[in-house]
Amino acid sequence: MAHIYQIDESRPGRNDLPNPDAVRAAREDLAACFRLAALHGLEEGVCNHFSAMIPGSDDTFLVNPLGYAFSEITASSLLLCDVHGRVLEGSGTPEATAFHIHAQLHMRLPRAKVVFHTHMPYATALAMVEGPPLLWAGQTALRFHGRVAVDEDYNGLALDATEGERIALTAGDADIVFLKNHGVVVLADTIAEAWDDLYYLERASQAQVLAASTGRPLKIVPDEIACLVASQEAAGRADSARLHLASARRRLERSDSSFLD
Repeated sequence: MAHIYQIDESRPGRNDLPNPDAVRAAREDLAACFRLAALHGLEEGVCNHFSAMIPGSDDTFLVNPLGYAFSEITASSLLLCDVHGRVLEGSGTPEATAFHIHAQLHMRLPRAKVVFHTHMPYATALAMVEGPPLLWAGQTALRFHGRVAVDEDYNGLALDATEGERIALTAGDADIVFLKNHGVVVLADTIAEAWDDLYYLERASQAQVLAASTGRPLKIVPDEIACLVASQEAAGRADSARLHLASARRRLERSDSSFLD
């Protein structure tokens, strides 16, 4: 269920907008991520959301408008908002839970320049079970070792700032937050890194669910090896993410370039 965000009109607006070239580049990359997420089945109706701070700005971000599926998002349809919910560019309003989660995360965690929130099937399934959601039993999962936090306190729909505040507090230094009984949040420095983590998080979760479905015990990787692999992954993660998104964009542009509109 989608909810309309009511803008606080008492907040001051702003007259200066970020560099248009930076905004356009971010729009294209973020729109590509929406389309890619749709292709991989990582969306749920019109209720999930991605946001990205504009380079060089600490109070303006792009987010998808209320009422559009990921497969409909284009570069120009994304809203440019300030952290008070005021729409600076674009037509429409942000979805209420999108704003209350994303604005708080961007404000409270400056390192979270990009925030992706989904109810993608396998990761959400792991968020619905007791205990640690992601186990260190597969190589893909090991890229997230030491980078995961778990929010145990589901309190219903995020219709005010307290939900985003709690998630930010829970996240700490983590890049992935499993929201128990809800879904997942990915925090990243760049759009490419957010897409890379979102994609591989769902792959790792899918592999774990499939392995668990055999009924046989999972073979957990020893902690020292898990730490080693995580450090190996970290060394090249930013470059690998950039190449991953570039490859995905090339394929997307060949099949349907309308996301650039």
